[in-house]
Amino acid sequence: MERAAKKEAVEQLNGVFKTTSVAIVAQYSGLTVAQMQKLRQQMKQAGASVKVSKNRLAKIALEGTDVVAIGPMLKGPTVIATSNDPVAAPKVAIEFAKANEKFVIIGGSMGKTVLNVDGVKALASLPSLDELRGKIVGLLVAPATKLAQLANAPAGKLARVIQAHASKGEAA
Repeated sequence: MERAAKKEAVEQLNGVFKTTSVAIVAQYSGLTVAQMQKLRQQMKQAGASVKVSKNRLAKIALEGTDVVAIGPMLKGPTVIATSNDPVAAPKVAIEFAKANEKFVIIGGSMGKTVLNVDGVKALASLPSLDELRGKIVGLLVAPATKLAQLANAPAGKLARVIQAHASKGEAA
């Protein structure tokens, strides 16, 4: 790799690390190209990305970012998954690790907080940002729905009483 290419790679990685909210480090030794493509595709669908770079260049790119704590985890063939949604990358990484035993999660960082494997699993078990938004909207809409049901209930009961009385009069 030429010096200019290395400098460009470091700048690009630094930009990614500065804008991400979570970074997950995993070892991928033994994965096939097809499996790596599947991982990249799953990450992309979840709104995350996967980077494979030289560990030395990644450590240089980490300097001055919030996720600098993942530096010591970069040993051997590692892949770094990043996302702006704090749940997207961990969720996909955990699911992929369950299906592929050669994909081993080492740890990660959420902001300045260092995460071990259990921390990554805990993040993955949380609902995503979209799911939380849906729950909040449901909670906000529920009282209005209940009010509408209560407002319509007396009229409905009155209509059923009149209908029952009318059908009793016809039967007699």
